[in-house]
Amino acid sequence: MKPSELKAILEDHRLWVESGYKQGKRANLRGANLRGANLQDANLQDANLRGANLLDANLLDANLEGANLRVANLEGADLFGADLFGADLQYADLRGADLQGADLQGATFDLNFKQVGWFFETTFSEDQIAWVALHPKFSQWADTLKWVKAEQLSA
Repeated sequence: MKPSELKAILEDHRLWVESGYKQGKRANLRGANLRGANLQDANLQDANLRGANLLDANLLDANLEGANLRVANLEGADLFGADLFGADLQYADLRGADLQGADLQGATFDLNFKQVGWFFETTFSEDQIAWVALHPKFSQWADTLKWVKAEQLSA
């Protein structure tokens, strides 16, 4: 995807989110090749990124709240501080992904979480403990993690 095309999609999406979904257009980046893309600080709230290639993408401080990242390739992606509240990460390739400081409350993932490279100082909901505890580095970073009660998610 050309940078100018991506920029236009992101601008339409920003307008869509900021107008309460009345103007602009939802970003549909399903299956898009965003390998190495700089999406730092991008607002991708509720965007469709299902099956997108985000290999080595920079998603530092990006807002991915409610985004569909199912089956996306996030291998080596920098998601430091990203808002992934409620994001669908099932079957996503998370090998080596940096989730340090990210908000993963209510996000859905599966055994793929064991592939994450970094996740210290990350926020999870308590119902995710079973998945997070499966990670080989859980004991190393457990005291840095933030846990939120699951019932607070809808409040």
